[in-house]
Amino acid sequence: MGRYYSGDIEGKFWFGVQGSDDAIHFGGTYDYIDGEGEVVDEDEQDEAVEMYFHFGQEDVESIKEGIQKCLDELGENHEKIEKFFDERDSYNDEILANALETSVPKTRSLLEHYARLRLGLKIENCVGEKGECNFTAEL
Repeated sequence: MGRYYSGDIEGKFWFGVQGSDDAIHFGGTYDYIDGEGEVVDEDEQDEAVEMYFHFGQEDVESIKEGIQKCLDELGENHEKIEKFFDERDSYNDEILANALETSVPKTRSLLEHYARLRLGLKIENCVGEKGECNFTAEL
C-alpha cells in the first residue's frame, strides 16, 4: 500500500524514500486537512489525513530553487539514475548502489533527492501550463 497525491498533478510517493510533505521543498502554501475535509492547525496535524498544496506564479522562483537544489545534490548521478530506471522495472538499494558505484547510505540520499526532483518538475510543469498547481497528498 502506498500514499498518493492527486489533483492538478497525480502520482505515488516513493515508499520508504519520500514523505507526504515533500512538496514543501518547493515553496507554495499548504494546509493540513482532517477526515471531514476541514483545515486543522499545525499543532493539531495529528488529526490530519492529508495535506493540500497550492503553487502559483508567485512560487516559480522557489520551485526553480528547489529543483536546482535536487540537481546539485544528485550531481553526476542524475543521469546515471535516469538511465538505471529507464532500463529496469524494479531495484533494491544494493543493485542501485553498485550501478552508481557508491554506498547504500549515499544511494538512499540520492533516491530521496531524485524522487523530490521528479515531484518538483511536475509542479513546475503544471504551474507553467496552468498558472497554478493544486493537489492533495495522503498522509
